[in-house]
Amino acid sequence: MNNILIPEQLKKVVGGQKVLTLELTSISDFIEQFSSLYPQAKERLINERGEFNRFVNVYVNGEDIRFLSGKDTKIEDGDEISIIPAIAGG
Repeated sequence: MNNILIPEQLKKVVGGQKVLTLELTSISDFIEQFSSLYPQAKERLINERGEFNRFVNVYVNGEDIRFLSGKDTKIEDGDEISIIPAIAGG
């Protein structure tokens, strides 16, 4: 099983949960399961090409998936996935 850390901005659409627990094999698997479970949250994370929106950063065990294998990043049992929305300011 894998823990997915939910950012404050998404807690409302996932029933107030701070952590989701899913059994995953890859980031693509996460996208599919998360979109199925929380369709109202999908548009906040995933674009029309099925990829993470550019302002959403995803980490597996603290490593940015952009520097791993992106959506093809493999997930092992016990890995932790963090969703971090980019913060803009000025």
